[in-house]
Amino acid sequence: MELKLYDTLTKEKQPFRPLDPKAARMYVCGPTVYDFAHIGNARPVIVFDVLFRLLRHLYGADHVKYVRNITDVDDKINDRAARDYPGLPLNEAIRKVTEQTEKQFHDDVDALGCLRPTVEPRATEHIGEMRTIIDKLIAGGHAYVEQDHVLFNVASDPKYGKLARRSLDEMLAGARVDVAPYKREPMDFVLWKPSKPGEPSWPSPGGIAVEGRPGWHIECSAMAWKHLGEQFDIHGGGVDLVFPHHENELAQSCCAFHSERMANVWMHNGFLQVEGEKMSKSLGNFVTIRELLTGWRGRSWPGEALRFAMLQTHYRSPIDWSLTACDSAFNTLKDFFSVAAPASGEPPASLIEALADDLNTPKAIAELHALRKQVRESGDEAAVSLGNALAFLGIDAQTFSEWVARADAGVFSKAGKIDDMIVARAEARARKDFKESDRIRDELAAKGIVLKDGKDADGKPVTTWEIAR
Repeated sequence: MELKLYDTLTKEKQPFRPLDPKAARMYVCGPTVYDFAHIGNARPVIVFDVLFRLLRHLYGADHVKYVRNITDVDDKINDRAARDYPGLPLNEAIRKVTEQTEKQFHDDVDALGCLRPTVEPRATEHIGEMRTIIDKLIAGGHAYVEQDHVLFNVASDPKYGKLARRSLDEMLAGARVDVAPYKREPMDFVLWKPSKPGEPSWPSPGGIAVEGRPGWHIECSAMAWKHLGEQFDIHGGGVDLVFPHHENELAQSCCAFHSERMANVWMHNGFLQVEGEKMSKSLGNFVTIRELLTGWRGRSWPGEALRFAMLQTHYRSPIDWSLTACDSAFNTLKDFFSVAAPASGEPPASLIEALADDLNTPKAIAELHALRKQVRESGDEAAVSLGNALAFLGIDAQTFSEWVARADAGVFSKAGKIDDMIVARAEARARKDFKESDRIRDELAAKGIVLKDGKDADGKPVTTWEIAR
């Protein structure tokens, strides 16, 4: 069976030929850990989890290396840390924010049925690799030092723009480019910059005397090089990363290592919108994975339903997220699991054939429906195949049935009441009625519910809850 994947660079679907015929290596851009991941963040995690599963099936679990990074140095992290922990030194506050947010991310994507990557490197653990690449670029004339910054010299790379397939003029016209006195040309981008007082800082490359920190793009080049080598098989992420992030990664890696390719295949999932509109806090349709799992607009769904809803659209196509889609996915899975046998073996060949055609998950789901129909006609054999197919797609029967049991027992309606009490408490605090605020908190505590007050990424008060242990 031949795996075919669409390559953003060549704009063609082509047979997958790993550099090592017996193994596969993949890098996917991961989260910047400063807040809860939203449902748009979930799409690449789910898409490339399915690809990870498929590669493990084709090459063997021990012959697939999947790297997904954690970005733990960023201005948004710094801002969040300073806001949430004003009494702590910034570096200590940053550690608290990144550790907490990374755990939130893992809890959420675990609930979506995603396997952990083979390696999950943190940017701050790879500063040495970043400095090495930057020094290589300076030595090769592809980067320059100016005012304690190191900039990539875009004009030095005649192939710059080949991933986005846009000329420099087109990219300049369509991009929000920082005009800065240390840049030779507007499109040059930062590889390294001086740190502000109190910010995380490390010895700088290029002979710069003051300490600094890396730019965003160099982080992924360094981590991919460290864990996968100068060239590897697949680089993935959302379509929003094609330019400038992946374009810049490609340029700096190829120039540093004098290679034609960074990854043999570049894969990008399409945009996600919510109920027909771009997701935005100002429109009131911004939704996190956690909210969908615990309660959004008075509803909640198991992670399996959210995953199944996501897979019904081909990964390269735009997806419209809606309450209806979540409900439909849940009801379909409930029907499937009512007849499917427990997973006990290999997935059906028809499912693998569908996924091997550039992760054609809509076709794979059509195969599930065909198996569901066969259960009525032929019974046990089709039921086993259906159970195996669902498990292969990362849809777990046990956790789904446990969620249904909790829902039937009214657990989530109780959670809705807790959320209502939290809203009432927030309103009391806003009008400085602290007696009422404390009463609500104490009432919840008596029910075994612990409240945690904090701030969201915009600095607004937010309260989360958990069951006391």
